[in-house]
This record gives sequence, C-alpha cells and structure tokens, in this order.
Amino acid sequence: MGTITDPIADMLTRIRNANRAGHDHVMMPASKVKQEILRILKDEGFIADFKVTPVKGNQGSIRVNLRYGPRKDRVLMGIQRISKSGLRVYAKRGRIPRVQAGLGVAILTTSKGIMTDKQARAAGVGGEVICYAW
Repeated sequence: MGTITDPIADMLTRIRNANRAGHDHVMMPASKVKQEILRILKDEGFIADFKVTPVKGNQGSIRVNLRYGPRKDRVLMGIQRISKSGLRVYAKRGRIPRVQAGLGVAILTTSKGIMTDKQARAAGVGGEVICYAW
C-alpha cells in the first residue's frame, strides 16, 4: 500500500463510502487530528462512537461506529474535505462559513484547537476549514 498524501481526506472518504454502503463500522489508521475530528462528529451526532486501538511501535487504528436512523436511514448525509494540501482554505473569525444553512457543521483547526464553526464563532477565532459535515 502506498503512502497517503492527505490522511484527513482518506478518513472522510472511508466514512463517506462505509456510510453510503450501510456498514456498521469502518477502520482507519489513527492520529491525534483524526481523533479530534471524530470527537466533533460524535458530539454533533453524525457518528455513534469511535475507539482507538493502540499498536506498539505503530500509530494504531481507529474503529468508527457509524450512526443510522430507525429505518437504517443515514444520519450523515454528506462529508466533504474543504482545505486540501494543494489549496489551504482559511476563514477569518467574521467569515466562518455556515453549512447547509446552519444544519451542518464546519470543522476548523484554530489556534485554540480543532472546533466547530459555532465554537469558533463563540471563541472569536478563525482558522483553517478542514471539512463540512451535514
């Protein structure tokens, strides 16, 4: 397997594909940034849970349990990478985007850590827009 140039985009693609296919969970390599993004997705109700399995001498892996409605309908309708390695997208604190008229969430990395668009507005900080989820 080759090296992944954008591990965040890889994570979002794995979640998107597993979600569309109706899988219960999806596995991926672990990282601190991914854990923070997953924490937000869990807090916002887009995924059921995630569990990090450490591997000695390696980065370990994350198992993401996906969340569905009562009739196996998707809770997470879409997830999209915004800032890419070739094109970084930054938002000043007054220009933080709203996703799906406030129904979705933008995840940003700021000087105060990784947070949602609402948290960034409340904290009065801008930052790099990692992704949108709705």
